Amino acid sequence: MSTNSYESPFCTRYASKEMQYLFSADKKFSTWRRLWVALARAEHELGLNVTAEQVAELEAHINDIDYEAAAKREKECRHDVMSHVYAYGLCCPNAKGIIHLGATSCYVGDNTDIIIMRDALKLVRTKLVTVLGNLAKFADEWKAQPCLAYTHCQPAQLTTVGKRATLWMNELLMDLEELDFQLGRMKLLGSKGTTGTQASFMELFRGDGAKIRAMEQKIAVEMGFAADAVVPVSGQTYSRKVDAQVLNVLSGIAQSAMKFANDLRLLQSFKEMEEPFEAGQIGSSAMAYKRNPMRSERITALARYLITDTLNPAFTAGTQWFERTLDDSANKRIAVAEGFLAADAILNIMMNVTSGMVVYPAVIRQRVMNELPFMATENVIMDAAAAGGDRQELHEHIRVHSMAAGAEVKQKGLKNDLCERIVNDPIFGVTAEELESRLDPANYTGRSVQQVEEFLAEFIQPVLSGAESAADVELTV
Repeated sequence: MSTNSYESPFCTRYASKEMQYLFSADKKFSTWRRLWVALARAEHELGLNVTAEQVAELEAHINDIDYEAAAKREKECRHDVMSHVYAYGLCCPNAKGIIHLGATSCYVGDNTDIIIMRDALKLVRTKLVTVLGNLAKFADEWKAQPCLAYTHCQPAQLTTVGKRATLWMNELLMDLEELDFQLGRMKLLGSKGTTGTQASFMELFRGDGAKIRAMEQKIAVEMGFAADAVVPVSGQTYSRKVDAQVLNVLSGIAQSAMKFANDLRLLQSFKEMEEPFEAGQIGSSAMAYKRNPMRSERITALARYLITDTLNPAFTAGTQWFERTLDDSANKRIAVAEGFLAADAILNIMMNVTSGMVVYPAVIRQRVMNELPFMATENVIMDAAAAGGDRQELHEHIRVHSMAAGAEVKQKGLKNDLCERIVNDPIFGVTAEELESRLDPANYTGRSVQQVEEFLAEFIQPVLSGAESAADVELTV
């Protein structure tokens, strides 16, 4: 382990090995070689002077990458693609003359980037669905547990623990739908040449445009895309708006994750819920009793990074001149990779947290009962008005009693005595027993239970049915 140079925390602490592999040198350069094989095979099948033996030789050495030879050559020629053409040629002497025939650097560079983003989105999708599955189990288990609902972070009405979880899930479901949309419309650059006109291939194929289109279709199919999944027009590169759109998907996931994590942090401060806390975990170096929501805090930190990272491809897309400029490359290779590594890290933590959240019903009920008398006053007013009382007069009495009871709680630290004040006020005509019978929290949660059941059955189960789940993640820290 090197300790005298910078290492990205995404690699040492946060992102999974699977996602790190997708942005590794092995994945990148083996994909370059797969693309060179696909190009050579298509050119052979369409009648160019490329032999089946040459294609076979290239195919046999896809993973035989001499990185030292490539690095040495790049120091001489200052060109990463040509250095790898050279290194490939060293192990494929019979085919070296036809490697990269007719192509420009973006043939391997851009098509590889699209392939990697496609594969990375699939991994993100698997983990996102796993989180939804965890939350679905949680929502179903706690669908009938009344709890305080908040507006302006002030108690407003009652909801249920499970119903609140559906709010988290609904936003993640929106992210999944956006991910599927972008994944379903991804297209390869194809073989467009230096400025997108395919002039070099027109020369190779003697002006036969149909063969050039067929070549692109063959390459697309070999690389796992539909035959028509090739951009119809381009400059030298695929539009950098694609990177911006993909990272916006990841940003959406980060936004939803941050909302979830912030809610959980607040609930943990209320002692209503907690993220998993391991037996030997230390919450604070100074305060040994603390159980800090460190995983949720890490989600918010990484989400903040990812959300701001989306500015990079947006600016890059807007500053491309004419058919292409190279001010995209250095930014893009950092921003896109780290965007995916951040999304992966966030989802790793979310899988861990959502699989082991702890609920404390006794604390939740205590907090509910402290506020329920205020929330029940609307029903008290309606019952008294139905018995012949003046609704406006009743409302004023409730307002006065509520302010006084609130003062007892907030200024004197005493218990909420609103119920006693209502019982002792003859205008309401209600006994303590009658009022107590109305203070069942389950009567104030509306359609929460049914909403959970309907949402899970109609929207979540179709997503989970037959979907692949990610393996359990062991967090590094």
